Amino acid sequence: MAPKPARKPAAEPAPGPRYQALLQLLRTAAALWSASHALFARWELSPSQFNLLNLLHPGPSGASQVELSRALIMHRSNVTGLVDRLQARGLVERRARSGDRRTYEVVLTPAGRRLVREILPHYYAAAERVWGDLPAARAGAIAKDLAGVCSNALRDAEAVHDAPDAPARPR
Repeated sequence: MAPKPARKPAAEPAPGPRYQALLQLLRTAAALWSASHALFARWELSPSQFNLLNLLHPGPSGASQVELSRALIMHRSNVTGLVDRLQARGLVERRARSGDRRTYEVVLTPAGRRLVREILPHYYAAAERVWGDLPAARAGAIAKDLAGVCSNALRDAEAVHDAPDAPARPR
C-alpha cells in the first residue's frame, strides 16, 4: 500500500497590498495628534478642546452636545467633560435652546471667540507645514481618497456590528 501524500499546511494569511498604506495612515494620524498636542499646549488646550471651540467658531449660534459629539466623533459623556472644562475657563457657556428647555446649546463666549481667532493663524500655518512640498492639488486628491477610505471603514464597522454573530457594542 502506497503512503498517502503529505498534506500541505495551510498558508498563513498574508496582508493585502493596501496593508502598509493603512499602517502608515495610522502612524500619520498618531503623529498629527502628537503635533496637535504640542501646538495647543501654549494655550493650555487639548486638541479635542480646540476642535470643539473651532466647531463653534464660524457661526453665531451654538450646537447641542449631541451635535458636537457627532461632529467630534466621540461619546456624549466625553463632550460633557470637554464642555465642563472649557466652561470653567470661561470659553464656552451652556444656554437653554429656544423651544426646548431640556436641551442646552453650547456657545462660544467672547473670550472663547478671541482665543480661537488667536490660535487659527498658528493652526493654519502648522497645517500647511505638515504637507511639506506636496502640491496643493495632490493634498486635495489625498483628502478625497481618504474620505473614501473613511466611508469604507464606517460601512465595514456597521456590517461587523450588524452581523448575527457580532458581540455586543461597547458602551
